[in-house]
Amino acid sequence: MTGTGKVTVSTDAHGHTAGWSETPAAPATTVTPDPTAAAFFDVDNTMMRGASIYWFARGLAARNYFTAGDLARFAWQQARFRLLATEHPGDMTQAKEAALAFVQGWRVDDVERLTEEIFDELMAPRIWAGTHRLAQRHLDAGERVWLVSAAPVEIGRVIAARLGLTGAIGTVAEVVDGAYTGRLVGDLMHGPAKAEAVAQLAAVEGLDLARCAAYSDSSNDLPMLSAVGRAVAVNPDAALLRQARERGWDVRDFRTGRRAARIAVPSTAAAGLLAGAVSAGLALHRRRQRA
Repeated sequence: MTGTGKVTVSTDAHGHTAGWSETPAAPATTVTPDPTAAAFFDVDNTMMRGASIYWFARGLAARNYFTAGDLARFAWQQARFRLLATEHPGDMTQAKEAALAFVQGWRVDDVERLTEEIFDELMAPRIWAGTHRLAQRHLDAGERVWLVSAAPVEIGRVIAARLGLTGAIGTVAEVVDGAYTGRLVGDLMHGPAKAEAVAQLAAVEGLDLARCAAYSDSSNDLPMLSAVGRAVAVNPDAALLRQARERGWDVRDFRTGRRAARIAVPSTAAAGLLAGAVSAGLALHRRRQRA
């Protein structure tokens, strides 16, 4: 990360702008990294306004992989699912099947290339500057920072690279000869799976979870938030806000008024339904190519 004055700009190796946050200029200091401390940030509605997979789908629609009408219909289905459905194994099965459909047959390098383009176009302007600033504080303190998302890990990895973070934990799809098979490795990175993945990473990286921090907007991430020494509710949904107040957790809300109410829609297995929207569009695109 490089910064002058009040603006910090992150770029990748190709010079692409990775995002920005307003931070005061600080004198150069020597920081002693804490190898046992790290921070874990949820992505959707925490680091970014809205769902990363939705903006990915918007970018694909702009490239004629499917129509705006398709996108609107699937977005409505997603919103209805979020508001009306209750969490149960059937919901997660549906989400997992949708995620499988999304990746099948696609090459990893194509997904990463498209994600880079779409991040720059649609996602970068929707990064919460306040949340990015929180992540940067951990980096400035010599700590590592990972994104933790239900989105495919390739999308999370691109977002992390663009923001200058350490890396990403996400849903992992099986890859053979550089292409997705349509099978997942493990489960969707959702709910308890996030806490398990964080614990596994901590064991590999030699982290002390009691010295780590986690940030999320959703009560679905209570297992991850409860697994670390410092939990922070960022742009929290109503259930997480109640828990944060009861447990004495910090609360950071970068939304205001009606905008906050509109954005703070619970993020559940509906991410899988958005993946379904993408997969349907890709199938339509392939049919059009064959026609």
